[in-house]
Amino acid sequence: MKKPIDILLFGGRGDLAQRKLIPALFQLYRNKVITPKCRIVGLSRSKIHAQEYRDLLYVAMKKYAPKSVGTDEEWQKFSQQIDFLALDGNSQDDFVNLKQLLEQNPHSERLFYLATQPSLYVHICRNLAEQNLITTSSRVILEKPIGHDLNTAREINRQVASWFDESQTYRIDHYLGKETVQNLLVLRFANSLFEAQWNNHYIDHIQITIAESIGVEARGDFFEQVGTMRDMVQNHLLQLLCIIAMEPPYSSAPDAIRDEKLKVLKALKPIKDEALQKNVVRGQYGHSMVNGDRIKAYLEEEHVPPNSHIETFVALKAEINNWRWNGVPFYLRTGKRMASALCEIVVEYKKIPHSIFDSFDSSSMPNKLVIKLQPEEGITLRICEKRTGEGMSIQATELNLSPDKYPGAHIPSAYERLLQDAINANTTLFMRGDELEAAWAWVDPIIAHWKHYHRVPDIYSAGSWGPAASTLLLAKDGRLWNEMS
Repeated sequence: MKKPIDILLFGGRGDLAQRKLIPALFQLYRNKVITPKCRIVGLSRSKIHAQEYRDLLYVAMKKYAPKSVGTDEEWQKFSQQIDFLALDGNSQDDFVNLKQLLEQNPHSERLFYLATQPSLYVHICRNLAEQNLITTSSRVILEKPIGHDLNTAREINRQVASWFDESQTYRIDHYLGKETVQNLLVLRFANSLFEAQWNNHYIDHIQITIAESIGVEARGDFFEQVGTMRDMVQNHLLQLLCIIAMEPPYSSAPDAIRDEKLKVLKALKPIKDEALQKNVVRGQYGHSMVNGDRIKAYLEEEHVPPNSHIETFVALKAEINNWRWNGVPFYLRTGKRMASALCEIVVEYKKIPHSIFDSFDSSSMPNKLVIKLQPEEGITLRICEKRTGEGMSIQATELNLSPDKYPGAHIPSAYERLLQDAINANTTLFMRGDELEAAWAWVDPIIAHWKHYHRVPDIYSAGSWGPAASTLLLAKDGRLWNEMS
């Protein structure tokens, strides 16, 4: 029988809890991962009653999880396991109240989810420790961004380690919880067809794109503190790069996989000096007209200073210094107010050395493995085939490896998968402390260069694919961004 667990959501009234965490926990309840003896406790400074909190979450469920297959009856049963406690992360008295609540279930394991500002992580952990609320079976989940740079990330790691062992610390990156990312691991390491050709002999280049169609909306004050390099490149993009580029681990054990990801981060060639000018593009969205509506520029958003030089777009060319990837460029890009919302990885194979077909131009139809993470998940392999009819006319076609080929199968959301792993004490898809620090060590010099030389971001129109320099980044290498999706 599974041991009961208390799941403590710090920042329980926040956007993340309402949009992602509670819907994910509801699905885990429906799948019997969360048993009737488990409790979910929302923690926030709000002075509301538990029933008010449940009502608020129900409204959010209806708004943000319209595809949920759960019934109202299931929700009512699940919601009775949800409690609420008003708590300030800096208040010792509030943690005394939390202790009294937790002592009602003294034999339950405890999972502390810190969906708060990173500045509160250490205060929360310290207060938990002072009330003796951390046991050997307790786990803590830390949301990104963890730190502002290498030094602050290292300090958070050091302080949290005073109370939680590394095996108890789960640094979450929800992109790693997506079904397709895990399928990519199987595709690579369970199929000799792909792994044998996963190197610089066969692959021309790799692109990773995370594009958002929305702007910063009401989060201007937060975004001014981080920018796209810290918010997206340091974690999401580099983590996806690690999954793509890692060597085969000796097993599927958590640290075996994370050891190989760390090697990728350490093998990343530093971008400095002239390469910073040539291989890094920094942009900020300006206003535009879309379907007759005026889209605001970043400088017109709430809580954004009129002279801000914070980037909302980054594109860069990365290189990995090892035998497998020497000479294979990795093009990364991410931005807000892009032409469409998508996240995809494109592995483009080298062109055939010689075509025997007069009408076939291999440069216009290269083989591509396209891994789509959102809005729909799936994997397609673009190959060439003969067009039906007379002659040898050739066309591109796709082999579909998408999860939707199993109609009716439940595809867990990223947070659903990662929360289940945390409940089961599986750290495989979470970042280790040395991974976090290695990523910051690669990103920090780029940010420092921008600051030192007062680099102003290029302006791009909202609703476009970013600054012209982003297109040029690939064009000067004779390549193009994949925008077929």
